[in-house]
Amino acid sequence: MDTLRSIESFVKAVQAGSIAAGARLQGITAAAASQNIQRLEKSLGARLLVRTTRKLAMTESGELYYAEVQPVIEALARAQSVITEFHGQPQGRLKIGSSVAFGRHVLMPLMPAFTRNFPKVSIELVLSDHSLDHVTQDIDISIRFKQQLEPGLVARKIASVPVLFCASPDYLLRKGTPSQPEQLSEHDCLMFRVPVDGRLLSWEFDRNGLHYVPEITPSMICNDIDSLHRLAVEGAGIARLAAFVANEDIQRGSLVSLFQTASVSSDYLPSASVPLEFYACFRDRHAMTNKVRAFMDYLLKVMPDVW
Repeated sequence: MDTLRSIESFVKAVQAGSIAAGARLQGITAAAASQNIQRLEKSLGARLLVRTTRKLAMTESGELYYAEVQPVIEALARAQSVITEFHGQPQGRLKIGSSVAFGRHVLMPLMPAFTRNFPKVSIELVLSDHSLDHVTQDIDISIRFKQQLEPGLVARKIASVPVLFCASPDYLLRKGTPSQPEQLSEHDCLMFRVPVDGRLLSWEFDRNGLHYVPEITPSMICNDIDSLHRLAVEGAGIARLAAFVANEDIQRGSLVSLFQTASVSSDYLPSASVPLEFYACFRDRHAMTNKVRAFMDYLLKVMPDVW
């Protein structure tokens, strides 16, 4: 077992990019992980890792050894999960990654009912608009919109959410209500900067099936959707928001949804008609454990048909 533990320390260090990060995945100290790897190298009579102040690299021997032992460590983890969950309810820690807005507005209200149904499952939620890595962050399942999907991930669609362009009644009284996307150039536009790559999230429209992006000069930029939502409610300008963020304020009259088909020329169809598609993602078919499957089934059951 000591040898297996040492091999696991080596594999986790490579996957996480450092001995300290790999140790966190194992739940041990960096010093203990370093000692494990040193014992492994001594038993093999070969150097596996080159440690520098900036990064961790494998030697040629390390690369050969990693290719052989990495599948073994993952197979052992799967075997342990299968035995743990056999003859009973799903159990153990379930680590879920999600964008901040989807996590706050959609996932959070759903968690209490799930944990009541599966009391042996312990939930850890990682809410971030930065890139999520299933391996280095030890994430079981992540919720991503279509543009965030990555090659190699298994993805299953769970929801289609309308996108709404919104402003407060006070702002529209002061600045007027745009009836066509071209008029956005005359308005204060509150735009989202995507934390992953730093780009501004463009405001896109369909015109008789053709893609159209109006010229916009943003009055404010923020990398947090909920802050843009708050700014729109306070009358700072027009924001592009998912329905699950904006709907409550639209219903209470704090926000007005713009470019509805009844109020615009037939030449203009708002991007609200093209929803955000959300997917539940996991690493591969082996990652579909009982607890992951239970959460997937739950999401598909409770996601609304109409937002």
